[in-house]
Amino acid sequence: MTIAAVRTHRLSAPLHTPFVTALRRTTTIETLVVEVVDRDGRSGFGEAPQVWQVTGASVAGSEACVRELLGPMLTSRNPDDLVARCVEVDRAVAGNEAAKAAVDVALHDLAARRLGVPLVRLLGGTALTVPTDVTLAAGEAVDLASAARQRRADGFDVLKLKVGTDASGDLDRVRAVRAAVGPRIRVRLDANQGWTPREAVRVIRNIEDAGLDVELVEQPVHRADLDGLAWVSDRVSTPILADESVFGVRDLVEVIRRRAADLVNVKLAKCGGLRPARTLLDLAAAHGVGTVVGSMMESQVGVGAAASLVAAQGTTAVSDLDAAWWLAWTPVRGGVRYEGATVVLPDEPGLGISSATEVKMQTRG
Repeated sequence: MTIAAVRTHRLSAPLHTPFVTALRRTTTIETLVVEVVDRDGRSGFGEAPQVWQVTGASVAGSEACVRELLGPMLTSRNPDDLVARCVEVDRAVAGNEAAKAAVDVALHDLAARRLGVPLVRLLGGTALTVPTDVTLAAGEAVDLASAARQRRADGFDVLKLKVGTDASGDLDRVRAVRAAVGPRIRVRLDANQGWTPREAVRVIRNIEDAGLDVELVEQPVHRADLDGLAWVSDRVSTPILADESVFGVRDLVEVIRRRAADLVNVKLAKCGGLRPARTLLDLAAAHGVGTVVGSMMESQVGVGAAASLVAAQGTTAVSDLDAAWWLAWTPVRGGVRYEGATVVLPDEPGLGISSATEVKMQTRG
C-alpha cells in the first residue's frame, strides 16, 4: 500500500468573538488543511494555522512547502512506515514547523484510519474526553469581568486571561475577573511577551500581594529573553509557563538548563507535529517541568490532534484546547466537539473528519 496523493485545502472561517492578545487581534482563522490519501482512497488530515506573529507561518508558505517538497516526497511511499515517514518530513526542510506539523498529523490520522481506531488509540490512550481552559481576550477590566461571568456560565472552570497590553492596568484586570467569578474558578494569565522583566515581577508580585490566586503566568517576557524569563521565575512565587520561548527540543533544553520556567506549553504548529510533541512532553517530564498542550487559532483538525495527544499522554495542568470553540461555524465536518469545558473526541477512526470533499465544500473566504 502506498500514498496516492497529498492535497491542500485553504480554509477561512469567522470567530464569534474577536481574539485579542498582546501580539495580535483577529476575527477569523486562516489555515491550511493537508490531506494525505492512500491507494484505497482513505484520507488523513492535518492542519497548518497561519500565525504570523508567533510561528511566522502563512497559509501560502505552508502550502508551497507541502506542494513543492513534502507532498512529492511522500507520494508512492508506504504510509504504514509511520515513524520513517515522519522522520523524513522533519528532516526534509528547515523551519516550516506548521507545514511539517500538518503533514505529520495527516500521516498519523491516516495510520489510525487504516487500523480503524481513533487517533488517541494509535497514540496509546483510550480516553475520549479532555478538559480545557478558555481564553478571555485582552480588553478593559469591565469587559473582562463580563466575559468571565459568561464563560463561567458556559461551564468553564479554568480561565486564561490575556494581559500584557498595558502593564499599569493588569492588576485591575485580574482583580475584576477574580471578583466576577469568585474563588473556585482557576485563573491563569498569558502576557504573550508583553511585559519587560521588571514589569512582570512588579505586576505578578502585586497580584500575589493582593491574594488574587493566579494559577500560573504564561510567557511574561520576550521569547528570546531567556535570561529575563529566568530572572522573573526566580523572583515570584507564581509558576511561570514558557510558550513562545519553546518551539523545539533545543529550546526546551535551554529553558531547563537555565531553570527559566516551571512549565512548558507544547503546540504542534510550533514543534512540527505529534512525534516531536511527544518528545517534548517526555523531556519535560524527565526534568520535572510541568506541561500543557496548547493550540493556535485553528479548526477541529488541529485541536483534535492536540486533544488526542493529551488524552493519550496527559499533562500536569489543564491544557489550552479552546481554539475551535471560538469558531462561529466550523470549516470542516466531523471531529471534536465541546461540552462546556470538555473537549469530546469522536469514537471514530482517526480524527473523525468526514472527507476531503466535505472539507472543500465547507471552505469559505
